[in-house]
Amino acid sequence: MKAVVVLFPGSNREGDAVRALEMATGKKPQIVWHAETELPAGTDLVLLPGGFSYGDYLRCGAIAGRAAIMDAVRAHAARGGLVLGICNGFQILCEGGLLPGVLMRNKDLRFICKMQHLRVECADTVFTRAYTKNQIIKVAIAHGEGNYEADDETIKRLEGDGRVAFRYCDDKGVVGGLANPNGSTNDIAGIYSDKRNVLGMMPHPENLIDPLVGGIDGAGLFKSLVAA
Repeated sequence: MKAVVVLFPGSNREGDAVRALEMATGKKPQIVWHAETELPAGTDLVLLPGGFSYGDYLRCGAIAGRAAIMDAVRAHAARGGLVLGICNGFQILCEGGLLPGVLMRNKDLRFICKMQHLRVECADTVFTRAYTKNQIIKVAIAHGEGNYEADDETIKRLEGDGRVAFRYCDDKGVVGGLANPNGSTNDIAGIYSDKRNVLGMMPHPENLIDPLVGGIDGAGLFKSLVAA
């Protein structure tokens, strides 16, 4: 698998993304600067990392979603290429038109940084085949604008088409209440595009790939991509 990580001004999780991909694939992914207009030939996966692209001016991901490289990312996705956006990358995918909805301020209007349980909603995609449906995994979250919102029709379509990737839950898999850290509609932590080749998620699987840092539940996502 040939993977690239797009670097925007203000990104700060690109190193973690590179390490996770290198551990999974055995080769270091290429960093692509936001001002480039083309992806490297043969790119299979584009990863948009977390951080604060362009200082989160206007809205989180709003400027990055209109960066020069995003035309190439959109074309890559339209061809069926894989795209993964994590945290700020999820925000960029929504602002850039690759995913529906928007990420708003957390319900308590505070930045949240902690470990968080997720429930795997479907395990039949290229991103999740190393997991099982309804499996509970523990990863990390670190965001101030992770509250996923969309109009009622969009939410209905995401749910009906099985495009909710992960939900926030407690350690027993129960959703709602205090298990939802940011107020996201239907406890949504990540969603797919209509072809399921684009995944946006707020939690950070790339930070939970080594037992030395508290767990390896995030590794399954990258193993799934390599296997695909």
